[in-house]
Amino acid sequence: MARPVRDAIQLTAEQRQFLELATDFAERDIRPVARAVDDAQVESPLDLWRAAAKIGLTAFMLPADAGGGGVTDLLTQVRVQEELCRGDIGIGNLITSNGFYAAPILELGSAEQRARWLEPLCGVDPPLTALAVTEPDVGSDAASLRTTAARRGDHYVLNGQKTWISNAPYAQSFVIFATVNPGSRSKGVTAFVVDRESKGLTVGKPMRKLGQRAIVNAEVFLDNVQVPVVNRLGEEGQGFYGLMRTFDASRILIGAATTGLSRAALDLATDYAKQRQQFGVPIIEHQAVAFRLADMATKVDISRLLTTRAAQLFDAGEDVTPEAAMAKLVSSENAMWCTWAAVQTLGGWGYSQEFLAEKWMRDAKLEEIEEGTSDIQRLVISRRLARP
Repeated sequence: MARPVRDAIQLTAEQRQFLELATDFAERDIRPVARAVDDAQVESPLDLWRAAAKIGLTAFMLPADAGGGGVTDLLTQVRVQEELCRGDIGIGNLITSNGFYAAPILELGSAEQRARWLEPLCGVDPPLTALAVTEPDVGSDAASLRTTAARRGDHYVLNGQKTWISNAPYAQSFVIFATVNPGSRSKGVTAFVVDRESKGLTVGKPMRKLGQRAIVNAEVFLDNVQVPVVNRLGEEGQGFYGLMRTFDASRILIGAATTGLSRAALDLATDYAKQRQQFGVPIIEHQAVAFRLADMATKVDISRLLTTRAAQLFDAGEDVTPEAAMAKLVSSENAMWCTWAAVQTLGGWGYSQEFLAEKWMRDAKLEEIEEGTSDIQRLVISRRLARP
């Protein structure tokens, strides 16, 4: 049973409308298919994607002038993300994944570029897209990209390899980050929009993963791919700024997604503890179980509070890199703990596939790794503390 969120923030009628839409869709459409999507391994639930698109959930975060829902404030976005991911974090992340592709276009693109590449995302049957940053030898240190972009008159030639690219097998368009000046680190990083049909761009086999299988990942290979200059986002060397701002927002959204996952685990464990009896009483009356549930509830609220603060600062235009790191770090580790606690509370049933608890524990692990591991987030926070 889903428990309502006690929120100290006064939500507008529009915010409540989107939250209710996400909550209903999560309960009615997402949760019932979560196990089947997990079992499918390397197939995204495209029918569900289209159903979400028809009611505006795949583009609610995009500007109204592009045809999107106009919910451009991150505070509302994190609330919606939490609700979707309470249904299933992999499917929830899939539904909002075009926002990840759109973020650098919004940060760096011209008005013409925004119209060209964002408007198609806002229809009733939008394409799936992808953002390509990670490379085989480049993870969290995005300034050390090895994919190159060499200008040749009115176009660039891109060469390199990207890995772990979400949506790659389905994506019709990519935002690809490359360097125009190898060895210059962040000063050379530049973003390009690249069409799936570009000659020389190929996508590898879908990767088999521990969890979050609703989003299919694959490698992307670039062999002398010609990209028109007009497909460059911003000026040469501006890509790193756009990427860091994108990562700030996406890490906050990861905080929201994992808060939703922790809530799902708490709800399941609490309902089970009320029904399951040991030694003649419901196990929720056993102190060890009751205290575990109390810790879960506390961790859920801590995650939401940190995520909310980071989103509010982001919306205010502040530098939120340390706050975004805190939100991701704490929320992802709390989700790992809460899903473990759900498995522990359900005992043998938690270890079985009769319940979603074991799946959620597998799903949670990704968020301690992607877009900067927990170790990287701690490093970001400590470096900021070390400043004068």
